[in-house]
Amino acid sequence: MIERIVHDGLELALILRADTPVDGIRFHTESEASLQVGQMLRPKGYMIRPHVHVPVPRTVSYTQEVLFIKSGRVQVDFYDEQQQYLESRELSPGDVVLLARGGHGFCMIEPSEIVEVKQGPYVGENDKIRFDGIADNEKSRGISEK
Repeated sequence: MIERIVHDGLELALILRADTPVDGIRFHTESEASLQVGQMLRPKGYMIRPHVHVPVPRTVSYTQEVLFIKSGRVQVDFYDEQQQYLESRELSPGDVVLLARGGHGFCMIEPSEIVEVKQGPYVGENDKIRFDGIADNEKSRGISEK
């Protein structure tokens, strides 16, 4: 199943659940998105021909992240561009989330292993603005961030 978190017509996130079926190849993002998320199911022996990617100048306005939940359970809280809380979702092993816009915060419901992929280069604390979220106010599952 695919879930799209949309606010005021702007897609903030895409959640690709572990049980999302696919046959062949399917991209779940628009071709103009600066970070692409797709999935493939190919039979044994299927070949993807060797290739190289050529340099193509791109302009990236927002850092986007893709998180792969390897183990555990994670609550992701979504915020709009003005840092106002919108909603939360629970992610489980095998789930993937693309964080495209807006704000987000996380609370580990269980010990969790996560793989993160994002554009670089990373510019440290100048790359983001931190703010108090619902977990800081103990509204989120009664678990506060440490």
